Amino acid sequence: MKKILLSILALMLLLPISALADTEKNQEVIDEKLGVPIVVYGANLTAEQKVSVQQALKVSESATIEEIEVTGADLATYIKDGNPSARMFSSAKITRTEEGKGLVISIVTPDNITQVTNEMYANAMLTAGIENATVEVAAPSPVTGHSALVGIYKAYEATGEQLDSERTDVANEELSVATILSEESGVDQEKVSELLTEIKKQIAEQNPATREDVEQIVSDQLSRLQIELSEQDRQLLIDLMDRIRQLDIDFSQWSTQLNDLSKTIQDQLTTIVENEGFWNSVRKFFDDLMTSIRSIFN
Repeated sequence: MKKILLSILALMLLLPISALADTEKNQEVIDEKLGVPIVVYGANLTAEQKVSVQQALKVSESATIEEIEVTGADLATYIKDGNPSARMFSSAKITRTEEGKGLVISIVTPDNITQVTNEMYANAMLTAGIENATVEVAAPSPVTGHSALVGIYKAYEATGEQLDSERTDVANEELSVATILSEESGVDQEKVSELLTEIKKQIAEQNPATREDVEQIVSDQLSRLQIELSEQDRQLLIDLMDRIRQLDIDFSQWSTQLNDLSKTIQDQLTTIVENEGFWNSVRKFFDDLMTSIRSIFN
């Protein structure tokens, strides 16, 4: 009996220690080097919309975050000729990561970001000078998604980093060109991302000295990827890439990052093709089934 009581007593003493250990294990660890995640809200969100965005970004699950707003004035700060009266709804959460981790982008409300893909954001962020971060983008209702990029810039600088205004302006132009090509020229969004990434890779590798060199790179990649553009859209693309050529960028390092992004896009394209193949098989199955049923009754 004495042994049983001692065993129960020992168990009772261990339980609080175990519970404390579990609590410590579940407690968030604050990164003192890179800082806490920053959530940036579009300034024109209503109170109800803000709650919706917070839920999408899982803000309530993390006590260790910093919250800021992005306004039309910020748009004018980061983008030349930006409209300071612009209404801002897209929101984002950005967490800086260690050197070499690259960019991880996730649109957590995909039905509400209508014109920009994960890869488009990643491409533009690389151009702007953001290289290592995890970013989640959200909106409470359908928007194009362009203002989220300005929010990402503001949040990134809130961590103590400084972005080059020329690079952020070119990055915004890149996002605009990407959406023009996908929305107006009818090029698939993933194909647009692949095109931009491959052209930038060639710029990083070849270090073109003139606009004519850039024009040749653009022509080569359009031909290789079998993408046809109007002359107007072709010139938009050349203008953009010529601006990128002239940016103050370490192209040797950029090449590695673009290779990683290129692999991500290729994996995405492969998944899409495989999914199309699957649904084509399903469609064929039901077509054959209906044909068989009709033949029975005929």
